[in-house]
Amino acid sequence: MDFIETNWLLILIVLALAVAIAWYVFHAARRTRVTGETRDVLDEGATPAARNQALIDAPAATAPQVSPPPAAPTGLAGAGEGVEAAVEHQQLAKGAAAGASDDLTRLKGVGPKLAAQLGELGVTSFAHIAAWSEADIDRVDARLGRFQGRIRRDSWVEQARLLAAGEEAGFAARFGNIS
Repeated sequence: MDFIETNWLLILIVLALAVAIAWYVFHAARRTRVTGETRDVLDEGATPAARNQALIDAPAATAPQVSPPPAAPTGLAGAGEGVEAAVEHQQLAKGAAAGASDDLTRLKGVGPKLAAQLGELGVTSFAHIAAWSEADIDRVDARLGRFQGRIRRDSWVEQARLLAAGEEAGFAARFGNIS
């Protein structure tokens, strides 16, 4: 107690100095400083971003594009695979050339990503899916990556047959409402 009584003025000065330093540090840290003037693409009179302008200027997509058939393996060790790939390419090209394109996301178990993946494989219509054989299902299922097994589990072929035939009531009764 003797120390406080003899040095109370010094303690008060140190405490006031500590409060002043703390106030300065916290107050200075909250200030927002503008270091330069940059223009945003949303500012009035600004030019559109190059990426967006490229999307605006691009021609509209009309029909699904089918890639060229894969080259057959050399030698006798893959001759059957080359023929199968060529036949598959012809089937996909025929389906894409027909121009019939349905909203595949109406099928239960098919979302936007899976519909896009099916489109890349040339599958664009309910009629195409409805006509799949077991071999077709196996071939397409092998290319679905993490979505493998969905074709049979979600009965895509049966759903596609009902939707291709226009049986909305039968579809709703069997698989639920169409969203």
